[in-house]
Amino acid sequence: MTDQERTLREKLRIKPGETIRLKDRSPRDKSLFGDEQQTKAATAALAKEIDTLQDRLYAEGSRALLVVLQGTDTSGKDGTIRGVFNATGPLGVTVHAFGPPSRLELEHDYLWRVHAACPRRGTIGIFNRSHYEDVLVGKVRKLAPEKVIEQRYEQINAFEKMLVETGTTILKFMLHISKDEQKERLQERLADPAKHWKFNPGDLEDREHWDDYQEAYEIMLHRCSTQWAPWHVIPADRKWVRNAAIATIVKATLEEMDPQYPKVSWNPGDFKVE
Repeated sequence: MTDQERTLREKLRIKPGETIRLKDRSPRDKSLFGDEQQTKAATAALAKEIDTLQDRLYAEGSRALLVVLQGTDTSGKDGTIRGVFNATGPLGVTVHAFGPPSRLELEHDYLWRVHAACPRRGTIGIFNRSHYEDVLVGKVRKLAPEKVIEQRYEQINAFEKMLVETGTTILKFMLHISKDEQKERLQERLADPAKHWKFNPGDLEDREHWDDYQEAYEIMLHRCSTQWAPWHVIPADRKWVRNAAIATIVKATLEEMDPQYPKVSWNPGDFKVE
C-alpha cells in the first residue's frame, strides 16, 4: 500500500466507537487529490487494476468482497458503480439494489433478503443501498419501534462479523453530499426529460427530514463501524473525488487480499494445440 493510499484510507475511515458529526466533514473536500483531469485519468487506471485483481479473485474462488454503498437520494451510488467498476468483468461482479421489502421479505427477518444477496466466493458484490436502510429509513420514518431499531445495530455487526469470518471482506462507503448539492441534482432530474424516470416525488418528502437522516447516519456510523467492517465517509459533492476515493480503497483492499491464480496439477509443456 502506498503512503497516499494509507493516508486517504485513514482520513476517511471511521474508527470503532468514533463519534461523528457530519457537518464537520466537508462533502466538497478535495484535499487528498490534485488536478481534476489527472485524478480522473488515475481513476480509470485504478478501474483496470481492479479488473485484474477481480480476475484473480474469481479464479481463486475461495473469498469474496462486499462493497456497501449507502447515501441519501442523488448521492451517486449508481455513478460510483459506473465510475469504479466499469472495467470489471461482468461474470465476477453482482449488483443488488435494495428497495422497499416485498411481502415475502417482510414475512422473514429483515436480514433474510440481505444474506441471500451476499456475493458468492470468487466475486465482488455491490449493494446499492443495503441492510442499513433498516436503521436509517426505519428510524426516521418510525417503521419499527425504537427498541427494535436499537437492537439492530448489534445484530448487523454480528451478521457482518459472520460474513467476514467465513471469507467475505466488507467495505462500507457512506456517500456524503450537502443539502445544496442534492437540490441541484434533483433539479437536474426535473429539467432533463431523459432523467425524469430517476425522479421520485418521495425524494422531496425525505428531503424534509434531512436533519433527521443526518442524525440517523451519525448514529449508524458510530455504532456500526467495526474493526472487521469499517465505514468510510466519502466526500461526494464532487463526483470525480468520490470515484477516486472509492477506487483507491477498493484497489488497495484487493491488493491486501492478494488473490492468487490456482496452481494446476499438470505441466503446460505436455500439451500442444494442433
